[in-house]
Amino acid sequence: MKYLKVIAFTHKQIELKELGRLVVCQENLTDKLAQVKEQFNIPEIFYLATCNRVEFVMTTPQAVDKDFAKKFIEAFNTELCHDSLSTFMNSASIYEDQEAMVHLLRTSCSLESLIVGEKEILAQLRRAYEHCKEAGLTGDAMRMIMNCVVKTAKEVYTHTNISKNPISVVSLAYRKLKDLNLCSNARILIIGAGETNRNISKYLQKHKFSNFAVFNRTVANAEKLAADLGGEAFDLEALKTYNKGFDAIITCTSAVEPIITTEIYQSLLNGETGRKTIVDLAIPNDTAPEVLEQFPVNFIEVHSLNEVAKKNLQERYHELVHAEAIIEQNIAEFVQQLKQRRIEVAMRQVPEKIKEIRNNAINTVFADEVQGLDEQSREILEKVINYMEKKYISVPMIMAKDILINEN
Repeated sequence: MKYLKVIAFTHKQIELKELGRLVVCQENLTDKLAQVKEQFNIPEIFYLATCNRVEFVMTTPQAVDKDFAKKFIEAFNTELCHDSLSTFMNSASIYEDQEAMVHLLRTSCSLESLIVGEKEILAQLRRAYEHCKEAGLTGDAMRMIMNCVVKTAKEVYTHTNISKNPISVVSLAYRKLKDLNLCSNARILIIGAGETNRNISKYLQKHKFSNFAVFNRTVANAEKLAADLGGEAFDLEALKTYNKGFDAIITCTSAVEPIITTEIYQSLLNGETGRKTIVDLAIPNDTAPEVLEQFPVNFIEVHSLNEVAKKNLQERYHELVHAEAIIEQNIAEFVQQLKQRRIEVAMRQVPEKIKEIRNNAINTVFADEVQGLDEQSREILEKVINYMEKKYISVPMIMAKDILINEN
């Protein structure tokens, strides 16, 4: 854990609407991460963005302080002005070494989430890591860290009641939507076919909603969700010409600029003037602020769920103690694993060195003597050397592990 560092921007210090300005478009994400990885000489890195946090997890021997973080974010997000960057830096949380590991474990167990007890964060963490792993941005250290992260989260969710009667941002948003008493044949436009909208669609299906149009940047994904819902599928461009009207819009995309502009919203209304509903779970919001200013809208967003989230935390408060005990135990186990791994890495060259010594002895130092032996003697010598070679490889590792155990 010596070189583990985390730069975190979360709902605890930053307004969710502002947090969205740090989100990086998925299309540019891999290239930007590779760029800053090389620029700052960072061995391993991955990036996590959810509806309530943006975090950069890295391994590096260099000091990661506010000055480093400022330069890092400047390189990563060139669209932030100086004042905005300073504001974000004042609200950044920086974790190092064991503190960073504790933070990752608490995050994976949802203890740091807006909605404590929601399990989505573990899946989000794993996807974020896997994306960067496939891009070659992580290595052995991050692999060990993530193994511990996943193991700890599963133990917390299994052995505590922290996720009993689970609620999530999606379920809370749906409760608010349901309170508006939309009829089952309400015309619902779903913008984005990612996990969040797929999850909220399950609630809609369960409660017999049946009139859907799905819009997504990748049409194939829109078609898949539309098929599940029995609706129509379109690409995002079709929003500009869609003329069948709507009663509610549910939107969650990874766009960094608003998708629902005043022009598009006006067009989607198709002449209707009544109050409509928008459920916008994107960070940053997919809905332009001007839409809410100019049109009558029931607007449901992540920020509006804060009060319910606080009540949820109070209800689960007693489970936090059990979860933190599991985290503490896993940290202790992980420290031991790291020590063993360091020994394994340090001893990795022992077999090669011993083979070199063996070959040098037979083929150079004692070459003449070996050549003078009869066939039976050579076979016995070969068996003795093979035996000695195996012992010389295994004994140092066993002794090193014994020393490690005795130290603890």
